Amino acid sequence: MVLSLRQKLTIILLLLYWVGIFVLAHIPIPELVYKARVSDKSIHVLAYLILVFLLWFSVSADKKVILRKATVWWVFLAIVLYGGVDELLQGHTGRSCDVGDFFADVAGAVWGLILFAFLTFWPALLAVTGISIFFLTNLAKADIAELVPVANALFHVIGYGILALVWMRNMALWLSLKAPGVKWLVTALVLPIVFLLAVKVFSLLLGKAVLVGDLILAVMGVAGAVVGVFAAELFKKRRPAIG
Repeated sequence: MVLSLRQKLTIILLLLYWVGIFVLAHIPIPELVYKARVSDKSIHVLAYLILVFLLWFSVSADKKVILRKATVWWVFLAIVLYGGVDELLQGHTGRSCDVGDFFADVAGAVWGLILFAFLTFWPALLAVTGISIFFLTNLAKADIAELVPVANALFHVIGYGILALVWMRNMALWLSLKAPGVKWLVTALVLPIVFLLAVKVFSLLLGKAVLVGDLILAVMGVAGAVVGVFAAELFKKRRPAIG
């Protein structure tokens, strides 16, 4: 079977991500996590949602989950077994073996597979990116901007920039708009910014502070991604005329 470039990149990301979460799960919990008062179970759900996304689209390319196919159950079994072994190993590395964490892992995998029963790769990536931003914004009860200002700034710029890029890829698949163009430009900007506002409104409802600086950084991330793609498409359109 010949793998596409996207599938190869997904496999590479899967390997890097899996090694990363394994290492993080078997070292002492950083003091910063305690200070941030992060929801432990939510972290597990999100981590395994991302893991099952990478694993599923590594083995199935762009296909939706079909429950009658054996591949789905092999993927689910691999996630469940890994989650169980991971928790057992934590009991030997100074961390606690928590049954609740295991069920949170399984929940993340199940929710992911249900989601991917309706979505192919690019819509699924958009959904996972949005969910990740939402969770990471609202997981901590403490003020992350105060605890880790640089990381918080990078999260808003890069996270929303990636969201905009993935949204533009979905636009190319599902909408009849092509860059460069005014309608394309407006559409590319609207969804990420509306999503940003929705996330921050939810933060306010949770009693979290919403900083103007975070909003500006996120908008900069979105605008930078959109303008970059717009300029690249404009250049490609005009390049033959130059020659």
